[in-house]
Amino acid sequence: MARAGQLVADTISLLGDHLQPGITTGELDRIAEEFIRDHGGVPTSKGYRGYPAATCISPNTMVVHGIPGDHRVEEGDLISVDVGITLDGLVADSAYTYAVGDVDDESARLLEVGKKALEAGIEQARAGNHVGDISHAVQGVVEGAGFSVVRSLVGHGVGRSYHEEPQVPNFGNPGKGPLLQTGMTLAIEPMITVGGPDVYLHDDDWSISTIDGSMAAHFEHTVAVQDGPALILTRAKTPAKAGLLP
Repeated sequence: MARAGQLVADTISLLGDHLQPGITTGELDRIAEEFIRDHGGVPTSKGYRGYPAATCISPNTMVVHGIPGDHRVEEGDLISVDVGITLDGLVADSAYTYAVGDVDDESARLLEVGKKALEAGIEQARAGNHVGDISHAVQGVVEGAGFSVVRSLVGHGVGRSYHEEPQVPNFGNPGKGPLLQTGMTLAIEPMITVGGPDVYLHDDDWSISTIDGSMAAHFEHTVAVQDGPALILTRAKTPAKAGLLP
């Protein structure tokens, strides 16, 4: 899984390098799929329950599951990139929301809060804690900043399958939910909005956007639970250069 996770991180970094005004999300998806396959991986999303692309790329008010296509990236966009890769039968999953050029102050703050929320959740992902400790930590950071967590979408276990138990909500009560044990592997993924938490499903049966038209962000890491701090399996090699989480 660590090898799959490193390939996920490298793919997200590569997309960040290509994310410039004028490129389409379809072109980004093509770049990602070619890179993944050239490095021995399989894009887990492609064909998953009929999903047609290698990645999910969601612009602006779209929270998750955006199908890459004709959307042309513009200055000021927020572009969420979600990548899952299967390597030697094991899956890793990660997401990052990029700012394209200069964005407004509220969008910039949304991104910073999303990163902090993910960090807070990962801090609680240690043996002896409960899933609710992760959920409560994420919720506290997001709502404390005046933003919302999307309650109808959750993180999840990941490993031999893309989505496994337990579910990992981004809200909840500490000390509640399944007990975390050494060796569990989780995809922790705050999905947050500037406005309210309510979302809707597009006619393509995949893309999910905010009902109120507010901007959204999505950050995700696959982690392995240990007795101490969690091991981040999708950590970028050069986070400062790529703008990614450490």
